[in-house]
Amino acid sequence: MPFRLDGHVALVTGSGGPDGIGFAIARLLAAMGAQVALTSTTDRCHERAAELERSGALAMAHAADLTDLEQARTLVDAVTSRWGSLGVLVNNAGMTSVSDPDSGGGFLDLTPDHWRHSLDRNLLTAVTMSRLVLPAMLAAGDGRIVNVASTSGPLTAFPDDAAYHAAKAGMVGLTRALAVEVAPRGVTVNAVAPGWIGTPSVSKEEHRMGLASPVGRSGRPDEVAAAVGFLASREASYVTGELLVVDGGNAVTEDRRTPGP
Repeated sequence: MPFRLDGHVALVTGSGGPDGIGFAIARLLAAMGAQVALTSTTDRCHERAAELERSGALAMAHAADLTDLEQARTLVDAVTSRWGSLGVLVNNAGMTSVSDPDSGGGFLDLTPDHWRHSLDRNLLTAVTMSRLVLPAMLAAGDGRIVNVASTSGPLTAFPDDAAYHAAKAGMVGLTRALAVEVAPRGVTVNAVAPGWIGTPSVSKEEHRMGLASPVGRSGRPDEVAAAVGFLASREASYVTGELLVVDGGNAVTEDRRTPGP
């Protein structure tokens, strides 16, 4: 059957929230047949793994702060110790977390510590995790890395969040550079760029901006998950170094008028 991941092990970072993009991705990969490991900065990832197990999936959870190299290494060791391999990595961790809320600010107001923290969370976690899983993928001659970037930074921008924009733009550069480096050895590296997605963390202003997209609404986490599922599949073996935008056409429109009732 096409678009199946039976026998493959997937790790989805930033998958602790019940209604977020990370868990939507984990749920879809499990439905595609993968054994799925979930991680977040708090123990709520164990609740998400239990949900998947109740649906009949093979799942595990391990809480870790991925800005800490040793915690990230322990996570990967836990997954490979249980299942022996790791063929799909989804780098979704970033933005804010319940244990470590973020805050924006004008460019001149951002401190060096804020810059370092935002880059650590939104970019360097993907670097760390990719470095940890790639040796085994390259040895196996097979693997999928999917980075969850954003339209903010790579394609668009708004005021007062320069550090986040810079980090997400950096993630796309990382995706492309890594893709061409590992392509001859059977590993693909791609990114998805969500636009305004309706999760519990969105503000009223973000919801309003979603209404102003050509589609006329915010996206759903499962719509982002569908893009990730394709890129993680065997059918996407000739797709690498790409940025798949999931934003309802928001990045291409010049007409920003909010549709009327």
